[in-house]
Amino acid sequence: MVDIVISEYIDPAALKRLDTEFDIHYDQDLWRHPDQLAALMHGVPALIVRFQAQVRGIVLDNADAIKCIGRLGVGLDNIDMDTCAARNIEVFPATGANSDSVAELAMGGLYVMFRNAYHVTDDVIAGNWPRPKMMGREVMGKALALVGFGAISKALAWRAKGVGMKVSAWDPCVDSSSSVWAETGVTRYENLLDMVKEADAISIHVPLVDETRDLFDLKMIKQMKSDAVLLNLARGGIVNEADIANALKDEIIAGAFIDAFEVEPLGADSVFKGVPNLFLTPHAGARTFEADDRVCTMIADAVANCLKASA
Repeated sequence: MVDIVISEYIDPAALKRLDTEFDIHYDQDLWRHPDQLAALMHGVPALIVRFQAQVRGIVLDNADAIKCIGRLGVGLDNIDMDTCAARNIEVFPATGANSDSVAELAMGGLYVMFRNAYHVTDDVIAGNWPRPKMMGREVMGKALALVGFGAISKALAWRAKGVGMKVSAWDPCVDSSSSVWAETGVTRYENLLDMVKEADAISIHVPLVDETRDLFDLKMIKQMKSDAVLLNLARGGIVNEADIANALKDEIIAGAFIDAFEVEPLGADSVFKGVPNLFLTPHAGARTFEADDRVCTMIADAVANCLKASA
């Protein structure tokens, strides 16, 4: 009898750790076949996924013995949390385990965009010497606005403050009386629009829910400074892709760095083709060896402990 189904890549050391105690069905491409995943879930007490497997509908319907779900990452929008709560299924995200990696990539994006270092390698190799278009700005002294103030935003905040940026955040879930504001030295904004208007850079770190879908549409983007940059290392759908593409073409803002998309990978007809001042990465914010080790170890331990406790 299978104890744990793992539908996406897991670090070999974490897999070996689980395999010594439990019967594992591991197929890192199983997420591509939801019907097969659903069929495997009968009688299985644990499931481990990343962000691509959709844990809802027939998958949960067939999971008649499930006790827990391990999420190799932090976002939970691919899991039907309401159904899990109703059925007392424990869900373990890897909270905090990949925050530093995402924050480092965001910090790198800030440097690249402020220095206009998007696409000059080929020009340099060709001998065109594009120094004029690389006239950029320092990040020191600039205002960084964080949309959401969870673990990743906090990790980015202290890095940004360390290089002299002024950091603010908007998060309606973190009360003004929370000690975190004084502890981090981050300025709290009650109103998102007020923060957006004053920022030199905006970095998004909120989940994709009904309230955040298309949060940064053309109307919101037009409230930004014309020389400001926008970063989304959270989830696709928070920034309206057609709107940010058009905003960059029309030079409404100075640049954008996007790591998460509504459909992944991008299609051949992507709205981002030919868009200037755009920096794209393939949902890679957490993709470091160190973060993957922490994430996989944390979730392997959480799932193992849950199964032992319920045995």
